[in-house]
Amino acid sequence: MRLFLIPISTRRALIYSRPLIKDIPKELSYFDRATTKVAAQWAKWEEAEKGWQKHLVTWGNRVQQRIPFEEWGLRSIPPLKNQQRIDEAHGTKKIDVLYPGNAVHLDKLPSVLRTIATERQQFHQKMARRCVIIAPFLAPFGLIPVIPNIPFFYAMYRLFCHYRALKGSQHLEFLVGKNLINPISLPELEQLYAKRVSYVIDDTPIDTPHAQMVDNMEQSDERVLLKFSDAKKLATIFEAPELALEAERAIVQVSEQLKARKEEAKAKEEAKEKEKESNEKQNQ
Repeated sequence: MRLFLIPISTRRALIYSRPLIKDIPKELSYFDRATTKVAAQWAKWEEAEKGWQKHLVTWGNRVQQRIPFEEWGLRSIPPLKNQQRIDEAHGTKKIDVLYPGNAVHLDKLPSVLRTIATERQQFHQKMARRCVIIAPFLAPFGLIPVIPNIPFFYAMYRLFCHYRALKGSQHLEFLVGKNLINPISLPELEQLYAKRVSYVIDDTPIDTPHAQMVDNMEQSDERVLLKFSDAKKLATIFEAPELALEAERAIVQVSEQLKARKEEAKAKEEAKEKEKESNEKQNQ
């Protein structure tokens, strides 16, 4: 396996794991077989032009888009034991981490990866336990004829998601803790980020030295670095077509969150101004 670290904004990054050809197991695990079966069933429902299948797919796709991109990234990292079954040497040799050297300091890379690995572990543990608790209460809905037990299946799906995200985060934490990270800065990636950073951050020409460019990013307010169209460029650079969807989701989510944050700050500022004007009128 190899890891991709993709800065989305000046503060947040997407982690993504892609297996090497030799890492692809000949036989799928139980979870993978179940996931494949569910995906095939979902694809059939997507073809429905009307009915509950159509409504379910529409709702489900909206829900999936709201799942944080951080979770999707962690879920791409296989559980440590699974990877060791595929590759017996895993855990004793370094794993390549491809990243842009002009957007992340090399000496801070382990810290960035450790933060990504640990910041959501407790959340995924809590949510997985919650799914386990509520699943038995949802199971009786299966007695209703015609319509599948959607609440139960959704709870089990989210249990699977949180479990895989948790195991992925623990795997990443293990790699960082054992110093099994081999950082590789890709020139093509550096070129892309040089253009984007020079456009987003003031006083940062495209030929700014890497260290200075990263410093300028860290000293600025949080801003989105990538355009939506960059997702496909990233997929091409990393030779990972499936990465395009993950990058698109991350760019959209971070952009919307920063926009909402700005609007909230603006609303608070306007409220303060109104309160100030009101106080001044009362004092007069």
